[in-house]
Amino acid sequence: MKALVLGAGIIGITTAYYLKKAGFDVTVIDRQSAAGMETSFANGGQLAYSYVSPLASAGVLKNVPKWLLNPDSPMRMKLNFRPSEICWNLKFIAACNERQHHQTTAELLTLSYLTRDLIQTLRDTHGFEFAFSQKGKLIIHRSPESFEHAKAEMKTMQALGCEQYALDREACLEKEPALSARSFSGGIYTPSEQAADCYLLCQALQTYLAQEGVSFVFNTNITGFITHMDKTVSVQTSQGSFSADHIICCLASDSTDLLSKISVNVPISPLKGYSLTLDIEEEAKAPQLSITDYERKVVYTRLGHKLRVAGIGDRVGMDRRIDPERIRTMIKEAKDLFPIGNYDQAQQWAGLRPSTPTGKPIIDRTAYKNLWLNTGHGMLGFTLSMGSAKLITELILKEKTSIDTNAFRL
Repeated sequence: MKALVLGAGIIGITTAYYLKKAGFDVTVIDRQSAAGMETSFANGGQLAYSYVSPLASAGVLKNVPKWLLNPDSPMRMKLNFRPSEICWNLKFIAACNERQHHQTTAELLTLSYLTRDLIQTLRDTHGFEFAFSQKGKLIIHRSPESFEHAKAEMKTMQALGCEQYALDREACLEKEPALSARSFSGGIYTPSEQAADCYLLCQALQTYLAQEGVSFVFNTNITGFITHMDKTVSVQTSQGSFSADHIICCLASDSTDLLSKISVNVPISPLKGYSLTLDIEEEAKAPQLSITDYERKVVYTRLGHKLRVAGIGDRVGMDRRIDPERIRTMIKEAKDLFPIGNYDQAQQWAGLRPSTPTGKPIIDRTAYKNLWLNTGHGMLGFTLSMGSAKLITELILKEKTSIDTNAFRL
């Protein structure tokens, strides 16, 4: 059977991997010149399996006025009156309650832990080099109030099976001496968390899959679908039409407008994130652990001899431009916490995270029996990638899925 994967980011390339393992004749289409060139190119780099709680929570709505009014806030929102955005906002508000937040967190943990196991299998099987490390993650809290709240949240996560520890300032410094010059109250340490370069994994998988006979069609824009009754007959592109027994849409934030042409409504809104990547010049000042500055909503990830700084969430539609003001804000925060190199020479990047109102990805079949979705992973694309790819393959094959997929239906 033939399978056509739309999109070659981390979700698309891992989907192609499992489809090929299952015996499909696989073709991957992407508008870029290689795999992993957009949202997967320079993400935060943290495989934070225990930190999958959705943005929609009981306390988040009170922050919205502050986000709207403060141009330097970690989250920034641009008012958008498109019907699809209004609908997204209403669903998000409906999800902002403690019961659903807890349920979604538990559901996402099952998927992230599946990915953790599958990444280990992938490394054991292929030995890919993608700057992988497992040194744990430390979330620092600057204020005593924030730290106390985090300790209460930690008990909930421990009840869900997460191994986490509350550390006072001195214990944090023992774990991460590079924090010694900074003022904070304490932190939550999770030893199981990993770090890796998402782009390098995309590239390694592309090379491997090409050797295994997967066809890649790059520099090609996907423009629409031809359908007949309950089947997608072909995918229309700038390089002609492509047909397959099964078509899997892994187009992240671009999924919404494309699928709306055939009346498939996907509740995805882009959340733009930024990152800086720079060489580590002062080793003693560089972190070994993955660090999150909770109040600033910025993550710091060690990727070999480089440091990745990532964060911020801007709901500004499909605007992919790098905002100089946001970059300046990130550089200021990063220099203050880890003055390890020349931030002015850092590689700057921005990407659109495909976010659903509930924070859960969509891993499901559409009303068209051969058109499938593996999209909407938000800020967790890397963390949920392998598990999502395996699940969509199992669904296509009508096999018993590795975990329950009802939570991830369209």
